[in-house]
Amino acid sequence: MTALPLPRVAARVATVTALLLLVPLVAMQLTGEVAWTAGDFVAAAALIFGAGMTWVLVARRLRTARQRVVAGMLVALALATVWAELAVGLFD
Repeated sequence: MTALPLPRVAARVATVTALLLLVPLVAMQLTGEVAWTAGDFVAAAALIFGAGMTWVLVARRLRTARQRVVAGMLVALALATVWAELAVGLFD
């Protein structure tokens, strides 16, 4: 199995990031409960894209599927921790 070129992978990660950001964008149109600013979208995009690319780069170095799953869980945990801190100040 050959790995896709990094620019192509980055484009896929960017596409998934954009699709995930449609969720709060649509929610803002349907309810007043979601009130994101442009800065919120930029921060979320940076976090999601960064986490996705981190996983891709790390996963390319790992040999087994189990190692890649564990790496993905660690990246997801780091993403969730930073997201929670930025959203509600979890560690204040």
